[in-house]
Amino acid sequence: MLLGVDVGGTFTDAVLVDEHSAVHTAKVPSTPAREYEGVLRAVELVLERAGAEPGSVTRFAHGMTVATNALLQGHAALTALIATDGFTDVIELGRQARPHLYDLTQAAPAPLVAQELRFGAAERCGPERTLLALDPATARALVREIALAEPQAVAVALLHSYAHPDHELLLGELIEEMLPDCHVSLSSDLVGTFREYERTATTALDAALSPLLALYLGELAQQAHATGLVEPQIMQSSGGLTDVGRASAHAALTVLSGPAGGVGGALALAELAGERDVLCFDMGGTSCDVCLIQNGRVAETAERTIAGRPLALPAMDIHTVGAGGGSIAWHDTGGALRVGPQSVGAEPGPACYGRAGVNALPTVTDANLLLGRLLDDSPLAGGIELNVSAARAAVERLAAELDLGVVECAEGVVRVAEAEMLGALRLMTVQRGIDPRGFALMAFGGAGGLHALALARALQIGHVLCPRTSGVLCALGLAAAAPRRDSARTVMLRGEEFTAERLDEERDSLLDEVWRALGEPPARMRLRYEMRYSGQSFELPVDAYGEMHCRPQQLCEAFAEAHELRYGYRDEQAQVELVTIRACAWGNSPALAPRAAGASQATRSSREIVFAGVAQRATVWHGEPAPGTSIVGPALCALPQATLLVEPGWEGEVDEFGTIHLREVRSTQRGDD
Repeated sequence: MLLGVDVGGTFTDAVLVDEHSAVHTAKVPSTPAREYEGVLRAVELVLERAGAEPGSVTRFAHGMTVATNALLQGHAALTALIATDGFTDVIELGRQARPHLYDLTQAAPAPLVAQELRFGAAERCGPERTLLALDPATARALVREIALAEPQAVAVALLHSYAHPDHELLLGELIEEMLPDCHVSLSSDLVGTFREYERTATTALDAALSPLLALYLGELAQQAHATGLVEPQIMQSSGGLTDVGRASAHAALTVLSGPAGGVGGALALAELAGERDVLCFDMGGTSCDVCLIQNGRVAETAERTIAGRPLALPAMDIHTVGAGGGSIAWHDTGGALRVGPQSVGAEPGPACYGRAGVNALPTVTDANLLLGRLLDDSPLAGGIELNVSAARAAVERLAAELDLGVVECAEGVVRVAEAEMLGALRLMTVQRGIDPRGFALMAFGGAGGLHALALARALQIGHVLCPRTSGVLCALGLAAAAPRRDSARTVMLRGEEFTAERLDEERDSLLDEVWRALGEPPARMRLRYEMRYSGQSFELPVDAYGEMHCRPQQLCEAFAEAHELRYGYRDEQAQVELVTIRACAWGNSPALAPRAAGASQATRSSREIVFAGVAQRATVWHGEPAPGTSIVGPALCALPQATLLVEPGWEGEVDEFGTIHLREVRSTQRGDD
């Protein structure tokens, strides 16, 4: 049996896929103070529903937000940094680029390593050779000095160590010898590519978060063993699994662990639905994650920013905004209605959960409940009973401050949240020159289906997918994920150096690294060549999947085509540089053909739902509609772990895997969006 468990900011989801491909699900409130307790509670519940024992689980895949939350909340281990002498402040100087160009008061986040904990090593390497060797006695004295500060972790990032790692390796050995209880992160081991600031910042982030993640994973692995479960495998930001040991040693690999599972689940179900171009959004209790599946593949990036800090590691190209079911509705000093990014989280949760008392804050979930889009006569996933009176009281207070009616205010909250999500969807498509009208929109997460059709209409998308397991799709994606290992190297090849022989040498070395790291024959491999015209400061990737022995001329032509597609021109006279090569190897992943556990028990009733200020009678589906079932709007599908709102003018049916396909069947008057 395959087990996937995803920890979110509000709920912890578990999915168990048995030997007959039946999918069993469970959702429980997250336990932020002791996250492993929520994980074990979810596992216990899903095993109980499947009538299975812990020993029957053959693989346990886990995605979580431990590293992300620690970074966002400023919780980090006391960390020291060793950099080349004279370059210890690179981590604070950063780059000239400013995310808020005209806000003179906007400050960059404080470095994770305080100035007094930055130490200079008397060494120097250039890109071609060592200029000043690091003396072992001097290195030992430096580590002895660092020991006086009693750090919990040490980050080592020396100039050009991606090409000459010997000095970092020496320092790493000395730290392990002289500070055995101290975590150490080496930039040459973790990043392996150039750009000094990004490499240093990523290594510092890794060192600062790894002790915290190691503590959590150690507790989880211990508890899992005690209950008879196999050791968990951990989802990386890249969308592949790694073992507990590597994840504990390099927390930076898991910063986007949770959302990456959702991308994997969306990719698998999109393939089963026969869709190769899908715009996905995952709306949970705390945030909304957006990604793009184009031609059957999800874009990746090795250059992204998390909480204002660069992360130079492979990650799924996911954009996140603070718009979830638990996002707080408020008004600014100008009287404008706002939603998020603050969230009420798992505790106390939205006002309708009845845990926050008389001063409960209004949320998107409360607004949806007042509009009839959530059922007050049946509990949410996780057994949470919804209190309409508490939701009304919270929204009424906000409505009074804005001089609005309660229903009008609730609709406003929903529209503002949808505007935030729409901005994220447009950023991933329109702002990148991609026309979203040729894509299907897949909604998942517990709250995604409530807003899917409104967002599709705004983007002029006429096809919406809602998986039966949409509320726990991240956990399903974890269960279906494959092991993955990555390796990268900056090579800077151009002109006479860019030869077939040198290319083969570098490529074969990287492929050997990922083969050995994976520990099993790879099911598939990919080489990514990052290239640019001489003089440019950015690269474009050229991917090779089947053919591993590309020639320089082939790569240059592929790069020219990619450059023309992205920027509208190619330069036949310019010299092409191969900057970095990245190798990736995947292990075997289980085939996924999910079906419902047991016979469908969906029943129908009706209720009034507010659309554009007008209450309309709508069909309500309770449970999972059987394959082939026709659904006509207005309707509400109360799935086991999520809710789908079907607006008037939309209809569709359920496919053999339980995914609901909806299409707009009548044209509506569209204004300027």
